[in-house]
Amino acid sequence: MTVHLYLSMTPEALIASMLTPEQFGVYYAVGAQKKTRGQAVFCEIDPAFRHDFFRIEEGIQRCVPLDDGMPKTSIYISVYRVLEHVPLEAIQRLYLVTQDGRVLGLDSSTDLPEEAVGAHLYHEIAPVHTRVVSTLGPRGFFDLIARDPDSLLSLPVVCFVELRLGELAEDPEYGVVRDLPYSGIDHLRQCLVDLRTKTVHTKMVDRTPAASFPYRTIKHGLFLGKSDEGEILYFPLPSQEELRADNYRWWRSANM
Repeated sequence: MTVHLYLSMTPEALIASMLTPEQFGVYYAVGAQKKTRGQAVFCEIDPAFRHDFFRIEEGIQRCVPLDDGMPKTSIYISVYRVLEHVPLEAIQRLYLVTQDGRVLGLDSSTDLPEEAVGAHLYHEIAPVHTRVVSTLGPRGFFDLIARDPDSLLSLPVVCFVELRLGELAEDPEYGVVRDLPYSGIDHLRQCLVDLRTKTVHTKMVDRTPAASFPYRTIKHGLFLGKSDEGEILYFPLPSQEELRADNYRWWRSANM
């Protein structure tokens, strides 16, 4: 059986598995009785990838079929500083899995979305978990937190997603919330107002948000960038029309 390498973002881990990405997504989100259900975000890694920081060969050797012939679901190779030691070129596809195990694979692109006027809401997925608002678009936000030499706080790598703000992006005080599912809307409004009245580019909204986030609120897609490479992988999410037509079960699960 083929052994796959997966880079989990929630939580951060490098995992060897005999399951295909679709099978692994179901297992990882729904799992066995010992696990709870929940969303999963992970990438498939080039199976030829090796790094001295990881004991990959040993992990692959331990990834053998069970006594009854069933494939080995997972061997955890590392759960510490994984993301920063995996080069962007080794990442093949990113997968978004709903809490009931519906899997959507996304291909990467280096063509970032156009910078939109107004405020932005970012949910940092790994290696830290915070939610912030910013005046910067995705590229500017990445440069600020990963490549700004004047910043006291810097990350070697970051995976994040931009979430929809709707009318709040332009009118934080009186914009209609509509279907935005975020808790603490009044606090979010105030953070957005602070961006306009203070000389800051970012404002923390929640320092301990849940690891999961509503997929239906994704504005463009997910972003993964490394400071030493200076590049960002962008995983665009298809339009709602495309999702309904081509991935209806995932789209329906993501909107529940």
